[in-house]
Amino acid sequence: MFVILSDVWVDNAETMEKLTTVLNGYESVEIVPSLFVLMGNFCSRPCNLAFHAFPELRTQFGKLGSIIAEHPRLKEGSRFLFIPGPDDAGPANVLPRRSLPKYFSEEVTKHVPNAIFSSNPCRIKFYTQEIVLFRQDMLYRMRRSCLIPPSSEETNEPFEHLVATVTHQSHLCPLPLTVQPIIWNYDHCLRLYPTPHTIVLADKSEQKVFKYTGVTCFNPGSFANDGTFVAYRPATQEVELSAL
Repeated sequence: MFVILSDVWVDNAETMEKLTTVLNGYESVEIVPSLFVLMGNFCSRPCNLAFHAFPELRTQFGKLGSIIAEHPRLKEGSRFLFIPGPDDAGPANVLPRRSLPKYFSEEVTKHVPNAIFSSNPCRIKFYTQEIVLFRQDMLYRMRRSCLIPPSSEETNEPFEHLVATVTHQSHLCPLPLTVQPIIWNYDHCLRLYPTPHTIVLADKSEQKVFKYTGVTCFNPGSFANDGTFVAYRPATQEVELSAL
């Protein structure tokens, strides 16, 4: 089982309490999840030029590592994957995004040595399956850049239109470069050809799941805002929408 959470604000006490509750629950199950995916944003405020609390944020990452370390079964039997969000610390707002700076990640690895810090997007190979994880507020940005409203003949659900667009375009971010800059030498990291088995489009909007042309797509929701997350079983491609 994979447990996927988005918007894990390490500087927010209520979010850390909710995360502790989730970890306590999975610590007590018979078979612990094989992977926890913690996706950004990891701070309640954008880490831009106006942000001057990087030392405090570094300390909060250390507290996150200690919270994980307090669960010995999860620390030993699960892997923890960290994927940055659009407002996390790093270079300019371009895609793909690099992993979190070592300045923050080393505070977590002190407590969880096997923690993995990946780029955004990230791809996981699970036996014969390919799982793509992407953290970007795509639903809002696609609707804002839409010139012609989507047809409502088949569905009125915006997330389903987003999934159809991304799948048909075979690209995670089919937006003009003026809207979303892309490092052109790494554009292939955003391509969806051949189509993966599962696409995680993590967004700050409400959690959704939609299976389209054989592809399982879902949004785990915003853990910091409404306590939602997803338990995903890759063997059966079963998506369990969860919330506290």
